[in-house]
Amino acid sequence: MSISENGGKRRLVVMLLNTDPRNPEELAAPFYYAAVAAAMDYEVDLLCTATAGRLMFKGVAAALHVKPGDPKTVHDWIREAHEQGVRLWACPANLELFDKDEADLIEECNGMMGAASVIQTIMDDECRVLTF
Repeated sequence: MSISENGGKRRLVVMLLNTDPRNPEELAAPFYYAAVAAAMDYEVDLLCTATAGRLMFKGVAAALHVKPGDPKTVHDWIREAHEQGVRLWACPANLELFDKDEADLIEECNGMMGAASVIQTIMDDECRVLTF
């Protein structure tokens, strides 16, 4: 989609590829930044890939807390970003890597975004990329 096809909105792609769910203190920032950008009326896509791809599977983010003792889960951060209009994507390669299928994805996940779509988006669109 080009900038003219998305109503003139500027686009932000947030990629979680170095963020590891085994380090939950790393997990709020990407969803917070994405939610803020969406609230500022940017078109925002967030892709979870590599180990971070596990966050798109049911039960994973719901069991993680950024801060010990905090009742807010990582899934709550994901839900808030989604409610602001962030489109959340899983990497198709992660399904095979973790022996999962699309039925295992959380409700907030919009589906799959493969490598070709990512490359086309960041090369063809007027967008910015944040990586975590």
